[in-house]
Amino acid sequence: MTTTTRIAPGVAQINGVALHAQDITLAPDELRQRACTELLRQAAQRSGLLAADDAPSGDGVISEAAAGAIESLLEHALSTPEPSEDACKRHYAAHEATYRTGERVLARHILFAVTPGLDVVALRKRAEATLLDVRCHDGKSGDHFATAARASSNCPSGAQGGDLGWLCATDCAPEFARELFGHAEVGVLPRLVHSRFGLHVVEVLAREPGNAQSFDTVRGAVAMSLRQLAYVTALRQYLRLLAGDAEVTGVDLDAADTPLVQ
Repeated sequence: MTTTTRIAPGVAQINGVALHAQDITLAPDELRQRACTELLRQAAQRSGLLAADDAPSGDGVISEAAAGAIESLLEHALSTPEPSEDACKRHYAAHEATYRTGERVLARHILFAVTPGLDVVALRKRAEATLLDVRCHDGKSGDHFATAARASSNCPSGAQGGDLGWLCATDCAPEFARELFGHAEVGVLPRLVHSRFGLHVVEVLAREPGNAQSFDTVRGAVAMSLRQLAYVTALRQYLRLLAGDAEVTGVDLDAADTPLVQ
């Protein structure tokens, strides 16, 4: 059973439960995160795994009981089959660069940080305009990227023209590393890179490919990757079912980059 109260217009909610205070504006990713967590919390209550009087989160942090109940709910609700040997081999062949060791990337970036209360739509427009600007100047005389980084980046590296130096995958947030490593692109990336810190315009200056690993050496890591992919797919499908049966207001749960639960 969900407790509902009168909620001010403009406040995102799931089945009448507010996801944030009236005077708070959340970044879209955080808002979707809260919405997905609330869908699962309410599902756990309906399943009898969580007490009906468990209080919804007002700041994105659920109770310890709710976290445990959601974990139990997902253990029963999601089916993730063990990947076959053939599936592992196909995945390895398609993503061989991902399993190289010692890969390094020389990069720089311009960070548009997402902070509470910020107009995210306006921020994205600024980031997209900057991306277009530096791509149009890529390869021309002068260091336009460095100038743009000094003028616009919210990262301390902006003072050095956005220079991040040589990076290994472990130096970066996972979502940032996925965009930089295991690819062949050099130059300004044609897309904004999303991370927990905000939106990044990224230029890859050089790459060191690292050393290839045999399938036998990385078979365990490949299987783990496939298990994680299967889990995320099953979780997305389950959340779609929950959202389809819920009254969802003020949040877009169909976005491709929905972060689900972390």
